[in-house]
Amino acid sequence: MRVLTRVETALLIQRGYLFPWSPVCLAVGIGWYFSLRFEPGAGVYAMVIAFVLLAIGSSLWLREAWRPLPIGMSLIALGFLLAGTRAHMVAEPVLQWRYYGPVEGRVIALDRSASDALRVMLDQVRIVDIPPDQRPGRIRLSIHGDTVALSPGQRIMTTAHLSPPQGPVEPGGFDFRRHAWFQRLGAVGYTRVPVLSSAPARDGQSGVRITAWRMAISDRVRAILPGEIGGFAAAVTTGDRSGMSKASLESLRASNLAHLLAISGLHMGLLTGFVFVACRIGLSMVPMLALRLPVRKMAAICALAAATIYLFLSGGNVATERAFVMVCVMLGAVMLDRRAISLRAVAVAALIVLVLRPESLLSPGFQMSFAATTALVAGFGALRDYGPMPGPLWMRRVLALLISSAIAGIATAPIGAAHFNTVSHYGLIANLVSVPVMGTLVVPSAVVAALLAPFRLEAIALHVMGLGLNWILAVASWVSGLEGARGFVVSPGPFVLPITAVSFLWLILWQGRTRWIGLVPAVVAIAAWGQGSRPDVLIADTGGLVGVMTDQGRALSKPKGSGFVASVWLENDGDDADQPKAAKRWPESSGGVQRYLLGNKELVHLTGKRAALAFGECRPDQIIIASVSLSLTGACQIYDPDALRSTGSLAISKGSLLTSSEASGRRLWSPQPRQ
Repeated sequence: MRVLTRVETALLIQRGYLFPWSPVCLAVGIGWYFSLRFEPGAGVYAMVIAFVLLAIGSSLWLREAWRPLPIGMSLIALGFLLAGTRAHMVAEPVLQWRYYGPVEGRVIALDRSASDALRVMLDQVRIVDIPPDQRPGRIRLSIHGDTVALSPGQRIMTTAHLSPPQGPVEPGGFDFRRHAWFQRLGAVGYTRVPVLSSAPARDGQSGVRITAWRMAISDRVRAILPGEIGGFAAAVTTGDRSGMSKASLESLRASNLAHLLAISGLHMGLLTGFVFVACRIGLSMVPMLALRLPVRKMAAICALAAATIYLFLSGGNVATERAFVMVCVMLGAVMLDRRAISLRAVAVAALIVLVLRPESLLSPGFQMSFAATTALVAGFGALRDYGPMPGPLWMRRVLALLISSAIAGIATAPIGAAHFNTVSHYGLIANLVSVPVMGTLVVPSAVVAALLAPFRLEAIALHVMGLGLNWILAVASWVSGLEGARGFVVSPGPFVLPITAVSFLWLILWQGRTRWIGLVPAVVAIAAWGQGSRPDVLIADTGGLVGVMTDQGRALSKPKGSGFVASVWLENDGDDADQPKAAKRWPESSGGVQRYLLGNKELVHLTGKRAALAFGECRPDQIIIASVSLSLTGACQIYDPDALRSTGSLAISKGSLLTSSEASGRRLWSPQPRQ
């Protein structure tokens, strides 16, 4: 009884501070849906709905202190329902086999792949011999051959290789099929033949005029600012990264400045902040307006209009939509005479984003942006309680910049390391000398350029903008070139990041001394991360690559081919070696036959038809992996493309075998696992 009394007292203390827990509960339910290895049926959804009604009903007769508990549980259940509903709403046909032949479709997006090839997204797709009800709604093609000048809305045709979206490159890894499902992407592929135009863009098509406008602005920016600077300027104004080289992108990533390239919370915040301050000062300088009109609210309306224009101009990707929602909430608070920057405002923004796009919870962009924002609001809120900072104004501003960069860096570092397996050791320095330039030179110049564009005078402001971007690229190149600029970490277990996130949210949101309890599971989770182990053997789902863990790191069965799979495996190992270097670790190689002794088993990888035809062994102590179909007879274990098609990629750890199909389960976006 005494325990219940203490719990009730603790819950009463939280009154007035519980609303920020709403998106946390919703996120738990969303994470619960995505963690399942089976697709819930109608019976499961009916039970969850009944639970929600029961929880809401029980809160009506419970004592006030206990009411938040059933409400929180109902929010968890609602998160589960939201994720499931969204997954069924975006359902589109997915290609079920490999295809080679004619493809026609309408261009809706252009970008570049990791290999720097032009990549095009098509809808209204036509594929030979595939009925309309089985035809993917969207496909994505990497173009390696000649092509006509492409523009949004234009219909093109080519001969292409298509395949279903690839599953995880290792069991439990990132599932591109799930990502593609929520993008309504039913097939991916490439073409090495010329791409031809079958019909020009029509202005009346929905969304085409906006995209064409974006591309026209991007071309104009690159015409005024040629080279890498122009590509960078186009990326931060219209979201078009096609002008950025692979080397520049790598430098920005290695120096932890890649967030300056993505149009997200920083850009939207700097833009709306500049417009808000400029409008407020400008209106205040006119006494007749300042004395008669609510200048602060009018400035907020102007800033909101600028944010809306920027949303359409940048292409409206998920990160920009998320930033726009956060800005809308904060500017709305200004119009309603509420505190613009508070944990409640962050919670409202998170609720809106999760309701609209539950799948964004799994993206590093959502996690990093809300982690940084929550930590900054909480950190500066705590500093505000201790009174103003000492020293002159310029010193306080420098100190605020240092503190904000440190807080944001600490909050996002575990998330970035978990998703990208890298840590930028000098990222804080790079951000301290680059972010102020972005806020004081680049963004204001972009706004001025937009205002001067109707008079064809935008070149003046764009050249000033180019000076700032040139500085940022120079800083990125310098920092990325420093010795030890980037460190590599092993991928954490599936529960490390969720436990760490909930622990720090408890530390920030809970009131009273018991908040410090949140440090315990966070320390345990991070310690478990450091003690984590990687699979002894990894096998690609095509049979084209095998990786075994040795004392020197993971050894790969061949120095080239399956490059994407190899890079992901090495990154997840926290290994900075490239594929040729990792291939030299393989202890024995003879033509297309690679052998490795794994305990009392011999692992044999056969590469190519010649090696497969010449190989005649099939002993019980052998595991045979091949990139082509095999017809061996015997008691060996065989994993060729026919077998791997149903299992997906494989992992062997301490003698136990785990398939990608078993790890992913049977979901809307994944095929049914088979033995």
